[in-house]
Amino acid sequence: MVQSETNLANLVSLAARPQRWGDPLDPEMDEATLDMLLASEPFASMDASRFPSGTPLREILRYDSAVRDFSPGEIVIRKGDYGTSAYLVLAGEVEVVIRPEIDPRLLGRAPSVKRSFVSRFAQLWTNNPEPEGRRGRSPFAGDDGKDFSGNGRRSVYLYDYPRIVSGSHTEKMGAGSMFGEISALSRMPRTRTIVAALPDTRLLEFSWEGLRDIMKYDPALKARIDEIYRENSLKSFLSHHPLFSHLDEASYGELCTEAQLETHGDYNWSGIYKRLAKDGGSSTSDNEPLIVREGEYLNGIHMIRAGFCRVSQKFGSGERTLNYIGPGSMFGFGEIANHWKNSDEGLQSVHTLRSLGYAHLIFIPTAALEKFANLGWVENVFGPARLPKVGDPGISEDGEAPPARLMEFMAENRFLNGTKAMVIDMDRCTRCDDCVRACAATHDGNPRFLRHGPMIGNLMIANACMHCVDPVCMIGCPTGAIHRTSFGGEVVINPATCIGCTACANNCPYDSIRMVEIRSQKGEFLVDEEFQPILAATKCDFCVEQKSGPACVNACPHDALSRTDLTRITPLAHWLKRK
Repeated sequence: MVQSETNLANLVSLAARPQRWGDPLDPEMDEATLDMLLASEPFASMDASRFPSGTPLREILRYDSAVRDFSPGEIVIRKGDYGTSAYLVLAGEVEVVIRPEIDPRLLGRAPSVKRSFVSRFAQLWTNNPEPEGRRGRSPFAGDDGKDFSGNGRRSVYLYDYPRIVSGSHTEKMGAGSMFGEISALSRMPRTRTIVAALPDTRLLEFSWEGLRDIMKYDPALKARIDEIYRENSLKSFLSHHPLFSHLDEASYGELCTEAQLETHGDYNWSGIYKRLAKDGGSSTSDNEPLIVREGEYLNGIHMIRAGFCRVSQKFGSGERTLNYIGPGSMFGFGEIANHWKNSDEGLQSVHTLRSLGYAHLIFIPTAALEKFANLGWVENVFGPARLPKVGDPGISEDGEAPPARLMEFMAENRFLNGTKAMVIDMDRCTRCDDCVRACAATHDGNPRFLRHGPMIGNLMIANACMHCVDPVCMIGCPTGAIHRTSFGGEVVINPATCIGCTACANNCPYDSIRMVEIRSQKGEFLVDEEFQPILAATKCDFCVEQKSGPACVNACPHDALSRTDLTRITPLAHWLKRK
C-alpha cells in the first residue's frame, strides 16, 4: 500500500485549482478606485443588496472591470474586430466614426501571425511530449484590453487624428455614455470604430461576464442597454441594408421608431436542445417558437438580426423545411413586393417562420416599408420586370439548395449555426485516421475532434468545433476563457484562464468540447488539495496558427473531408456536386 501511494505520488503534482476570479481584468485595481466607481453613476444608484453574496457588486467591479486612460487619437475599438468588453466613459470624450470608414491600414490592423514552414517543421520536436502539458498564457488571450502576453493594453493611434476624421460623419460620446455592450453580449463583431477625442479620456472597461452579472441583478442597467440598442445598433443595422441605405438622418430616426424589436426563443437554447436530444425527442416545430404562420395576413417583413429561423410549408399532415435563413435575411418581402406590383393579390404568408433556438428580429410594418424602402434596389436585384416571387422562402442568397431531406437534417440538428463544420463523405473516407493524427501532431498530442457524429446517408457532421455564428458555448463561462480571436473570429480557449468548470462543454450542442486532465511539463497529472484531477476544456481552434489551414483537411488523402460554412446553402451544395 505504501509502495502504491509512492508510485502514485510520482505521477501527480499538487496545483492550485483555477478560480472564477483568478485572472482579474486589472490586477492593480485598488480600494480607492473601487470607492470612486461605487460613488459614481450608474453604480451609485444600484441596490447592492440585490446582488448575491457570491458575486457582490464590489467584487464584480474589482475583478471584471478596469480603468483605462486614453490619449487623443488612440483607438478604443475597431470596426470588424470581435471583442468581449464594453466601455463606460468616466471622463473626457470618445468619437464614433460612422462614415466613411477609416482605411484599415490606418487602424493598425494586421494579419494574424501564422507559423512559417520552418516553425511548423520544428513543431515535430518542440511540441510537449506529454499530452495537454500546461504552458503559460495562450497566444489567443488578447482582446480589447489586453495584449497577447497579458502585459497591458495594445495601443494603436490615429496620428494626425483631426485630419483623418475631418469631413467624416462622427458622433461624440461624453461622461456617462456606454458603448460596445451589444457586441460584447451578442458575440458579434464591432460595428463602429471608436477613438478617444480629448486628453485624459478615462474609460471603465467591463468584461462581458461582469456586465452580464450586473445586468442580471440591476433591471435599470438592462433597460438602459435595451434603449442604447434601439438608438445605436438598430440604426446602424438599418443604415447598412440596401433597402434603407439611401435615407437621411431624420428618416432613419422615424424608421427606427416604426421598427419593432422581436426576440424569440431562449438565449440559453442549447440546454433545451440537449435535453430534447437526451430524451430521444427531436427539435420539431412544437419546440420552435412560432413567428409567422402560413396563411396568416402578412402586415410587414421580418429582418433577421441574429440567430436562425426555419422556413417551412405544409406537407401532408405535417411540415417540411424549405430553407433556413440567418442574419441579413428577410422573410415576407416577396409577397409584399408583388402586392405593390399587383394590388389584387392577397397578402397572406405562404410559408411558416419559426425560430431555431434563439433569434433576434426586426419587424418593419408594411406602411413603413412603403414609405422608406428603396424600390430601385429591388429592381436592380430582381430586374424591372420581375419582383421577388410570391412563395420565395426567404431572401438570403442565390444558389441551388441541397435535397429537402438534407435540409431537414441540418435544421433539426441546428448545424446551420456552424461556419466551419467538419463534413466527411464516408463513401470516400477509408478510416485511415490521417486527419486525427495530423490534428494530434498540431495540438499537444491530443486530437481536438472526434471522427464521429450524426449522419445522413453517406455524410457525417463530425464532433469538431464549428466556430458558430452564435457560439452558445461562451454563455456562462465565468472567466471569459472561451472567446473569439480578434481578427478571424474563430472560437478559441485560453488555457491560462480556463478553470475547468465544464460550462462550455455542457452548453455546446454538438459535443465538440472535451474536458481533459492536464499535466505539468514533466508529464505529472495536476491535482488539487483533495487529490482530484484538474481539468481543462479543449476543442478545435481551426489551426489558426497554421498558414496552410486546418491540418485535418490537409492530411486527408482522399478529399473526403471539408470544413464547410453551413450558415449558407451554396458551399455545401457545391461540395456535394464535386467530381
